[in-house]
Amino acid sequence: MTKVFTSAVVIVPPQNKWAPIQEIRKIYDRQIDRWMPHITLLYPFRPEAEYLSLEKEFIDICQYINPFEVSLKEFHYFNHGKQRYTLWIKPEPVVLIKNLQSTILEIVPDCNDVIKYKHGFRPHLSLGQIQGKNKLLEIIKNLQDNFNEIHFLLNEIYFISREKTKTLKFEIKKRIQLKKE
Repeated sequence: MTKVFTSAVVIVPPQNKWAPIQEIRKIYDRQIDRWMPHITLLYPFRPEAEYLSLEKEFIDICQYINPFEVSLKEFHYFNHGKQRYTLWIKPEPVVLIKNLQSTILEIVPDCNDVIKYKHGFRPHLSLGQIQGKNKLLEIIKNLQDNFNEIHFLLNEIYFISREKTKTLKFEIKKRIQLKKE
């Protein structure tokens, strides 16, 4: 079983919710052309060639996970040292996203890279890279003061992949439905 950095399992907000996220990413995110707005669940993941064989297991598990409302409203950052930061927005409810992630991780337990960080799996939607702590704190305050909370129903997750060429962007290849209501 192989993991590749050209493949992931993610939550993607509906496209009609992207505008305010993309406005921020256009300013701060050097990866805007590679990734759609997303919350990573598993990365790296299996190669696209294995999607078909994995799809049934994901469908079998996800049919028991109830859809839930996600809200994006609170800005945070990761500190990478040397005054380098990743700006992100926190998806709520964190506990339900963590439960979803740990449930699907059971299918591919070796795709556990996102839980290996010091604080474990921290659901987040990346918005950009910032240099300098004062600049970062000013940006966060400005965003927090002017941002209108985003809500969406999480009722499916996605297998995404891209070609190995570094210039190509990730695309949705499979949609896995959560429990149908």
